[in-house]
Amino acid sequence: LVRMKFLQLLSRNPGKLEMLFQIPFCQKQFPHMCLATSACLCGKKKKENSYEQVDQEKYKNLVYSVTSYKTSAQTPETILEEDNLLYGPPAKHRPPVKAETRTPKNWIPLINPNKRTHVLNSKSDLPLKIALQKTKMPSVTRVLQQTISPQQAFYLERWKQKMILELGEDGFAEYTKNLFLQGALFHAALESAFLSEEAATKEQGEDMAISGYMASVQHILKDISEVKALESAYLGLVDCVAKYRGRLCVIDWKTSEKPKPSLKNTYDNPLQVAAYIGAINHDANYDFQVSCGLIVVAYKNGSPAHPHFMDPDLCSQYWNKWLLRLEEYMDRH
Repeated sequence: LVRMKFLQLLSRNPGKLEMLFQIPFCQKQFPHMCLATSACLCGKKKKENSYEQVDQEKYKNLVYSVTSYKTSAQTPETILEEDNLLYGPPAKHRPPVKAETRTPKNWIPLINPNKRTHVLNSKSDLPLKIALQKTKMPSVTRVLQQTISPQQAFYLERWKQKMILELGEDGFAEYTKNLFLQGALFHAALESAFLSEEAATKEQGEDMAISGYMASVQHILKDISEVKALESAYLGLVDCVAKYRGRLCVIDWKTSEKPKPSLKNTYDNPLQVAAYIGAINHDANYDFQVSCGLIVVAYKNGSPAHPHFMDPDLCSQYWNKWLLRLEEYMDRH
């Protein structure tokens, strides 16, 4: 009966659907909520679907590529194909160009072919100690300081300004003064250690400022023998010439508060050692030649020093670099 009444009303007023909802019975069967929901959907802005922005063709190929190889082992070609789908083809780039190896204009060999040397087998001879004489020639240290790279000069200046900011001008001056003083005392204690064990023990006990440095190098001193020169001079001071583990070396003793476990951490020190080696080999005052170098970095806190050994090939490389720096200095002056 209700269904028939509904059809009759619909047939009488086919264009007025809202008349259906004026009947109390129909209001119960079709609540007005459905009309409100419909109106809300029509008025609200359609939400954007992020999936519509995806490259469907590329995504489809990628999914197919990944799933198609699940049952078989991938090959470099299939991996490259997936990478191309994900990131596109690889960008073409040229390999880095190696820096051109420069050769000194006035090349001098590190080992002097015209120099006769004696066999180093005497342990009773006292080490040579040639005094530093005034000359117009620049020292090794001065040449290296005047020809440092802009990058190294930048970092050195930045460190200096940082220390001045922390300590002040006077404090920084006192700090550098103490560093030089500790270095001088350390070298004096080492000289005493090579000349007399009793003097070395006395020196360590008297000055606690270098006790940490001396403790730091004890394991290195055990490997040093046949000292041939101490604080000998040639355009600067050669710290020591002695055998390290059976090989004659120019030894450079350095002090540091920070660890320097690799040779590159010593900056221009290898060039300094190579310069001293070449100077000794071409100086008639020395009746021997050296082909190796050793940089020993001692630490104030007493931790084991780092020895950086330079074999003949490495010394030759740094010798060429030293000659280039020397030429650069001479061109500027």
